[in-house]
Amino acid sequence: MKIVLKTVVISVVILFSAISAQGQFGIGMTITNDLYNRYANPSDSIAHNANGSVLLNLGLGPKIWVGGEKVSLSVETYANLGILGLALPDYKGLGNVSFPLLAKLNFAGLSGLNKEGRFGLSMGGGLQWNKTELYYLANSFEDQGVSRGFYRTYVIQAGYGFGLTGFGAQFFVRYGWNPDFDGANSLNVGLQFDLNFLKLAKIDDPASQL
Repeated sequence: MKIVLKTVVISVVILFSAISAQGQFGIGMTITNDLYNRYANPSDSIAHNANGSVLLNLGLGPKIWVGGEKVSLSVETYANLGILGLALPDYKGLGNVSFPLLAKLNFAGLSGLNKEGRFGLSMGGGLQWNKTELYYLANSFEDQGVSRGFYRTYVIQAGYGFGLTGFGAQFFVRYGWNPDFDGANSLNVGLQFDLNFLKLAKIDDPASQL
């Protein structure tokens, strides 16, 4: 927990330092599609604690960038819904959802502020809130004392992809854990698409061609 708090404080300091240094700024949105996700609830020694999905996992939320073309700091959050998430060993219900809150360093083509098309890397971390058996939890499991509320994981994420003038696409892997809850973890693997509205707006601006 202390490490996460230190990371957040350092990220905020870097953010305001970059703004005061008149770095570029961007605001937009991120769209994700998990190719695979798996959420493991804190173990209750009653039911299988995991829930996963490989279909219809969609995420959407806001994102901001500050920095330059070579490197930038971004902060993003979004709602990530897994419509068909389930536990195969003992079906208890359907669906999952997560809410990641991430601070990331983005390099080259994934800076969100670059003009020329380039490949790039991103890496960072933060917090994520997860919930499984979203639509309902079968009564037979509730009667046994099984509950499926939100649980938190500390997450790290890395991605690689391509970006050009306000648009970025990357393949990412995000893993989360929580040492305070036995068996709790999260895994998201998928594609992420970023749109920097301020940068995209300049494409059709005649002044940007001068």
